[in-house]
Formats: sequence, C-alpha cells, structure tokens
Amino acid sequence: MHTDTERCVRAVQSKDPRFDGWFFTAVLTTRIYCRPSCPGVPPKVENMTFLPSAAACQQAGFRACKRCRPDTSPGSPEWNARADAVARAMRLIRDGVVDREGVPGLARRLGYSTRQIERQLNAELGAGPLALARAQRAQTARLLIETTALPLADVAFAAGFASVRTFNGTVREVFALAPSELRERAARTAARPGRAGAAFDGTAHLAAAGTPSTPGPPGTPTTPSAAPGTIALRLPYRAPLNPDNLFGHLAATAVPGVEEWRDGAYRRTLGLPFGTGIASLSPRADHIACRLTLTDLRDLTIAISRCRWLLDLDADPEAVDELLAADPLLAPLVAKAPGRRVPRTVDAAEFAVRAVLGQQVSTAAARTHAARLVAAHGEPVEDPEGGLTHLFPAPAALAALDPERLALPRSRRTTLTTLVSALADGSLALGVDSDWGRARAQLAALPGFGPWTVEVIAMRALGDPDAFLPSDLGMRRAARGLGLPHTPAALTARAARWRPWRAYAVQYLWATDDHPVNRLPA
Repeated sequence: MHTDTERCVRAVQSKDPRFDGWFFTAVLTTRIYCRPSCPGVPPKVENMTFLPSAAACQQAGFRACKRCRPDTSPGSPEWNARADAVARAMRLIRDGVVDREGVPGLARRLGYSTRQIERQLNAELGAGPLALARAQRAQTARLLIETTALPLADVAFAAGFASVRTFNGTVREVFALAPSELRERAARTAARPGRAGAAFDGTAHLAAAGTPSTPGPPGTPTTPSAAPGTIALRLPYRAPLNPDNLFGHLAATAVPGVEEWRDGAYRRTLGLPFGTGIASLSPRADHIACRLTLTDLRDLTIAISRCRWLLDLDADPEAVDELLAADPLLAPLVAKAPGRRVPRTVDAAEFAVRAVLGQQVSTAAARTHAARLVAAHGEPVEDPEGGLTHLFPAPAALAALDPERLALPRSRRTTLTTLVSALADGSLALGVDSDWGRARAQLAALPGFGPWTVEVIAMRALGDPDAFLPSDLGMRRAARGLGLPHTPAALTARAARWRPWRAYAVQYLWATDDHPVNRLPA
C-alpha cells in the first residue's frame, strides 16, 4: 500500500487508525516516522514519504515519533492472509526465530537460501531479516525499559540483544533517547495528574518485575534473571472486534489444567523457548488486556506474538466484513455482530492432537480426553494464582504413550499415534511458517484424517483465512437456516464468493447456533 501515495496521504490527513501497521509515514524535515493515525498536525504533503515497515524507516535514518508510538501499531494483516515465503518469514521473525537461530535458521525453515530471503524481504519491506528483527528487539526493549524495574543490562539481554553496547546504540538510534532517559520520561509521564498507570503511552504498565540477576566478573556477559516476572500489557487491534465467539470458543473448549476462564479472563499455560509462561487475556473496549507471567523474560517477545496470533489480533475486519456483507444472506449476520475473529492456538502441534481427540465427539468429551493426556504426560507448571497445573504435552512426550490405555476407538488410537509419531520425528512440521498447501497434503495422507480434520487444523492451527468446513454439522445447520445449500459440494460452490475469507464466514455461520462456543462466558 505504501506505493499508493494519494491513498496514504488521505489516510494520514484523516488520521485513520484502520491503516496503522499497513504503512508508516516518514517526515523528511523532522526525520521522524509516525503511524497514519498520529494525533500531531499532519506534515505537508511534499515532506511525506511512505515506507512499508518500521524497520525500513529505521534503516533509512528516521526515528520513532514520541507521540503516536508507531512501534506499537498492530501488525500488518497482509502476513496473515498470505502463505508465500515473505509472509511466512514475517511470521517467523515475529516469533523470534532470527534472534534464536539467525538468518541461516530462518532460511533453512523456509527452504530458501539466505540471499533469496534477503532479496525478497528487501523488495517488499524495504529491510532485511536482521533489520526487521532489530526493530522488534527495540520495541521489546522499550516495553521492558518503561514498564519494569529490571536493570538495563538485564533488559538488553531479555530483549534479545547480544550486548549492552548494541542495546544502547539501537535504543538511541530508534528513539532518540538513551535507555535511562526513556525510563525517566516514562516515570514522569506516569506521575502526571490523570496519567497514573499510563506508562508506555497507554500500551503497557508494570504489574510486577522479575528480580535482577547478579552480574558476573567484569567482561562477563550478563544474562537475564530466571526469576518469574509478571508484566501487564495492552494488545492493540483494528476495530471492530467481537469477543463473543473468540473468547467463547476458547473458554468452552478449555482443557482443565492447561486453560481456564476466570474473572472475565481466558488463562492458559505457555511452553516457550527459554522457559514457561502463563497468559491471561481479557477483552476490553479498545484493546485486549494481557498479563504475562514468565519464568524468563527473554520469552516476552514470543509470548506477545503467540497471544496476538491466538486471538487473530492482526486481522483487518473492515476488509473481511466488507466482502462477506456483499452476500445478502450473510449481510444481516455481519451487521448484527461485526468484527468476528478466528480463534486460533498458541501451539499448532497441540491443536492437531486436540483436533483428533475431538473427532465425532462432543466438546465435553474432547476436553475429557485431552485432560487425561495432560494429567499423564504434561509438564507441571506453577501458577501463582492457582488453577493451571500443566503444559499440554509435547509430541515427544506423547510418542511414548501406550495406545491401549486410551479410551478411544481403535481407529482413533491409530490416527492419534500416527500423528504424534510424525510430529515427534519431524516428518510433519506444523507452525506459523507452514506452507498451507503442503501441510494439508501431509495431513490428508495420515490415516483417519478426513477433510473436516484437515481444514479445522488449517483454520485454527495454521491460520489460513480461507479454510472452509462444508461438512461440519454446525455449518450445515446454519446453511439450512439461512437458505444456503447444505450439502458439502453445493455449499463449497456457493462459498466461492466469500474467498479469501471463508474461515471468517465459518465464524459468522457458527454464531447462528445457540452453543457455548458462541457466547462470551459470564
């Protein structure tokens, strides 16, 4: 979009928040970059240039606006609607792969050379993978600087920087302030009348911080504390957002010990690269309130990324609803409750296992089967608030289970054990970087995997916005009620006009049924 100058200028002059994250406005005279909805006076048209990413702005020598905080914009919805190499690379970078495995690790996961990945990302985003990961590290660093009492050396390594020197230089370059100055500025802002708790410009505030680590001898790299810390955040999204089916689905299908709905929040355990975590997510009028309890703050970036993915917060509801409302049979559903999202998962392998357990049984029965696996094979975790007890077992832990101990039909046991074996040995890889077509073909080749199971995994675990479930019982009931064709072939043909947003059409059709998954819990 950043190449359409006239459209970008209109968005900036109207301060339209719908375009936040789609592009960034770089001001040639002040050398700052802003989100389109920046509350400041719009610059003259001749002083504006438009870039596709915050990383491209930083690489071109622009610094982040202190007023509109462009580094906290929702992510571009483009990466959720595509499955090409660039989109998969962006999802992996957001998931912290470059910080953990470097650019060679990113290229290896995508099946390309590092040179090809560099070229494609530079062509579309104006920055390579290192610059994109650096921009993400800078955002995480600012969050920790302004919302925790951690020593700045600990902040540097928790945000993913290799050294304190690199951390200091990056923060100065991106935000035009030293880390200590950022912290002082945030404290002054929070202390202003009417601004208490508004640190990080309303995007996050401190609930409690992890204890500082003890530095080693001079010259020894400092590592972040492993002591648990709890950070409260506001996760932005593009309005509208309808929480009913989103949180209703997560709460109604919650696996005891791993997930729960408590005091207006969906809570669940997280298995993360450096430790474990617990996420608490609550819908609010203009954001999602997120509280993360982490055993290692180096996992902060990936935990935020997985929570955003789980709730589909980078979606573009205006584009989705506009297309679906063009169908006269769906238009009343969209008008009644716009902004439905697709409830996803924090772990694609976990969801695939749960999809098999849920084949041809009720929601309650699927939860019971999953809870038994968790109790027998899940890794215990400590929940300061009580209620959550385990991580969902990883494929490697489930690979050793005795199928005869599963209270499932023999054919379902075979399906489950075959899936677990494929996930454990790496012959089947499911994740945000999956090629949707290839993953579908691999799943369909497994015994017991029919179209419904394949498509529900594609929709909720892989994030394909065009996944479709024409054979689903709830879909067929909704189709009959609306006067749509209700046989799978006829419904699929009719749904062609809903592409590429058929997964969202599924949410609107499911919502016609009076089922707990469609209601925000009390």
